[in-house]
Amino acid sequence: MAKHWADFQYEIYLNGLSGAVPRLPTDLTRLEELTEQRLGPGPVGYVAGSAGDGSTARANRAALKRRRIVPRMLRDVHERDLAVEVLGRSLPAPLALAPVGVLSIMHPDAESAAARAAAAQGVPYILSSASSTPMEQVAEAMGDAERWFQLYWPKDPEVARSFLRRAKASGFTVLVVTLDTPLLAWRPRDLDQAYLPFLHGVGTANYFSDPAFQAALAKPVHEDPNAAVLHFVGMFADPAKTWPDLAFLRENWDGPIVLKGIQHPDDARLAADAGMDGVVVSNHGGRQVAGAIGAADALPRVAEAVGDRLTVLFDSGVRTGDDVFKALALGARAVLVGRPYVYGLGLDGQAGVEHVIRCLLAELDLTLALSGHATPTTVGPADLIEEPV
Repeated sequence: MAKHWADFQYEIYLNGLSGAVPRLPTDLTRLEELTEQRLGPGPVGYVAGSAGDGSTARANRAALKRRRIVPRMLRDVHERDLAVEVLGRSLPAPLALAPVGVLSIMHPDAESAAARAAAAQGVPYILSSASSTPMEQVAEAMGDAERWFQLYWPKDPEVARSFLRRAKASGFTVLVVTLDTPLLAWRPRDLDQAYLPFLHGVGTANYFSDPAFQAALAKPVHEDPNAAVLHFVGMFADPAKTWPDLAFLRENWDGPIVLKGIQHPDDARLAADAGMDGVVVSNHGGRQVAGAIGAADALPRVAEAVGDRLTVLFDSGVRTGDDVFKALALGARAVLVGRPYVYGLGLDGQAGVEHVIRCLLAELDLTLALSGHATPTTVGPADLIEEPV
């Protein structure tokens, strides 16, 4: 019998017989407020903050909330299986942990704790280029569990090649290339604190440990850390990249390549034309373009444009199991969750991340069953209506 993620609720109720209650809320929308109370304004602002006045982050939530589920009755949902195939990989549920950098500002165990949590629950962990922990160390923490590597595409092609070689050697199977960050957006919460961790050499572990990066420095990183930081800042992103440059990635990576940050159906078509394997419909959780379209409003148009040519994934605004259901109904094959697991990490380390994964998937399992579905693969547009704005 397939594992029922929903059984987590009975585990919680049974533990309650001895007086135990969950250490963190099971309503994951409450985690941000708890994190705000317990962590410093710099780290909290960096994770929770958005571009401009936050309108795009609010649009992400509104676009999901506007869609309402229409449950169906008397369908056999006794045996359920949340497993899906994504990019040739069998996953136990349509969920992965999104790439989030600089996790040491939230918890000393940083990316390794999040990666161990993902591995323990069987969901893929996507490691950010801008992690506080070198990719080899994260891979070691995960054993043979499913892991993907997110690339911030640097100006220096030798560093890009080196990152891809290292990721492949460390057992990362899918390359996720973030396109929506050729420049850092105007982020008032960070600006008001004058808080950018990279300038302190935090979130630079993959770069400072990289032979190609080191080769471009006059002195070793430890001898002149400021020069290393300045070199990092100068080559971290490249606003000059265009669609023909994708050929470089295909030449240097032999696994699936997914482009993250796609919001326009024409860009999704260009990704398919370029031989990519998937896209993530995402606006970086509202962190890059203020006033942009809500990601869930972009999703159906992208899925319609390329759903038969590419694997369509989704992030930005996902907080609950019903959000995941809605994203699947709008055309996503699987969903990436970001901030909630980072809040879980900040509040309770690896256990906090596992709590978030289990809550999300228990709620998704129950939402599917109570809406008449025994598997995510039967969910579609007919399961939703859109409320008028």
